Amino acid sequence: MAQISVNNLTFYYDGSFDNIFENVSFSIDTNWKLGFIGRNGKGKTTFLNLLLGKYSYKGKIDTAMRFDYFPYKITEAQMQLATADFIEELKPGCETWRVICELTELGENAEILYRPYHTLSHGERTKILLAVLFSGQNDFLLIDEPTNHLDEAAKEKVKMYLASKKGFILVSHDRDLLDACIDHVLVLNRKTIEVQNGNFSSWWENKQRKDQFVMAENEKHKGEIKKLKQAAVRCTEWADKNERTKIGYDPIKEHDRGNGTRPYIGAKTKKMQSRVKQIEKRIGREIEEKEGLLQDLETPVDLKLVPLEHHKNMLVNLRDYSLTYEGMEKPVFTDFALTVSQGERIVLCGKNGCGKSTIIKLILQKTGIGNINSAFVEQGDCEIASGLKISYVPQGTDGLKGSIADFCNKYNLNYSLFCTILRQLDFERVQFLKNMEAYSEGQKKKVLLAASLLVPAHLYIWDEPLNYIDVFSRMQIEKLLLEYKPTMLFVEHDVRFREKIATKIIPL
Repeated sequence: MAQISVNNLTFYYDGSFDNIFENVSFSIDTNWKLGFIGRNGKGKTTFLNLLLGKYSYKGKIDTAMRFDYFPYKITEAQMQLATADFIEELKPGCETWRVICELTELGENAEILYRPYHTLSHGERTKILLAVLFSGQNDFLLIDEPTNHLDEAAKEKVKMYLASKKGFILVSHDRDLLDACIDHVLVLNRKTIEVQNGNFSSWWENKQRKDQFVMAENEKHKGEIKKLKQAAVRCTEWADKNERTKIGYDPIKEHDRGNGTRPYIGAKTKKMQSRVKQIEKRIGREIEEKEGLLQDLETPVDLKLVPLEHHKNMLVNLRDYSLTYEGMEKPVFTDFALTVSQGERIVLCGKNGCGKSTIIKLILQKTGIGNINSAFVEQGDCEIASGLKISYVPQGTDGLKGSIADFCNKYNLNYSLFCTILRQLDFERVQFLKNMEAYSEGQKKKVLLAASLLVPAHLYIWDEPLNYIDVFSRMQIEKLLLEYKPTMLFVEHDVRFREKIATKIIPL
C-alpha cells in the first residue's frame, strides 16, 4: 500500500490575486476510494492537475505512483474516428481486450468501440473513457465529475462500476454517487483541508455536529469576553477614581489623613491597574482561542426569489403532441402530454436523447425566448398562456465571456443585486475582477443560476441546473425552492434533488 504525501503545498496561478493552496499538508493511501469535496473554485481540479505535474508549485508532493486522468481530451479529428482507432493515443500501452472487459462491467457491448465517436451518446462516451482509464494497471486514477450530463440509467451503471473499484480520487457533487462509491473523503474546507474515513453522509453528519459544537463554543467565548471587558471597565474606573483622591482633601471630613496617605493611594491604584492588565491578557487569550473556531463553518445565506402569479392557472398544455425534425423519419416523441399548472414543480425524466431538452426549447420558442435551431414538423395541441414570463437556465455555459458587468449589461440585470446573489452563492469578491473565461464550470453555472433568480417569472425552466454545482449550493437552492414554491419545469439527474423538489415526474 503506497501513500501520496503533500507537504506545505502552495500554489497560485500567474496573475492571480490569491493563493489557491497555502502551506497545505496531508497524506492519503493509494488503495482508497477517495471522494474529493469542496466549494466551486476552491481548487479541486487544480489539485488533480498538480498531481499530474501540469503546474509548478512550492512545497512537496511525494509519491511513486503514476497518475491517469478522466476525462481524456478528445480532439476534433478523433471525434470523427472510431474509439478503437485512437485508444493508444489516450492511454499509451492500452490493450483493447482489457477495455472490452471493462465495458462489459459497465453493461456496454464492445461494438461501441467501432462506431464514430461523435455518434455516441454522453453515457456511451463516459463509459468508453472510464473503461480506457481502468484498463491500465498500477495507476492511481483521478476522476473529475464523471456523471455530468448522464441520464439516470447511465449514472446508475457508472455508480455500480465505480463502487466495485478502488485506487482513485473522485471529484463529484452528486451525494448519491459519493455515498455509493467512496470509503474516504478529502475535503477542501474554507481555510483547512481534512481527510476522513467514511462516505459523504457520514462526513456531513460529523460536520454538522462539529459546526454545532463550534457555534456553542463561540457563544461561550463571546460571553466570557463580554464579562471580562465589563470587569476591565469597572477596575479602570475604580483605579481612576482612587488616583484622583491623591490630590486635595477636606481636612474636616478626612481629619485622620496623614503624610503616608498619598503613597498608600498610589500603591492601591497600581494594584488595580495591574489587575486591569491581567484581565486584558485574559481577553486576548479568549479572542485568540475564538478566532480559529469559525474558519471552516458553513453558513449559507438564504436566497430569495420573486415568483409571479399568472391570471391563468394552467400555463402550459401539450396534448397528443408529436415532433419530428425535418430529414428524420422517426419522431423525437409521439402522443406526448404535459400540463404545467401554477405551483407545480415538474421534472422531465428519461434517457439522453429522448426529447427532454427539445420540449424545453419548444416552450421557449413558443414564448419568443429561444429557438430549436432546426426545422421540425409538429402535430397535436400546444397551448402556452399569453403573457407568460419565463426565467431560463440553459444546460451549457459556452456563451459566458467577458466580465460580470458585461453580462449584466447584455441581459439588463442590476449589477449590484446580481453581485449580491453571487456573493450569497459563495463567490469571493476577487472573482468579480476576473473575466468569466477564467471561472470554473461550477462558477459559470452559478452565474446562470443567479441571473435566473434575479428575474421575476411565472415559470422557471431549468435544464440540468446543478451540473458542476457544489454540494453546499445544491442544498441552498433546495431550501430556496421549498420555501418560495415557484412553478417549475426542469431536467435534473441528481436523484436527491429531484426527490426533494419535484411535485410531479413526467417520464419520456
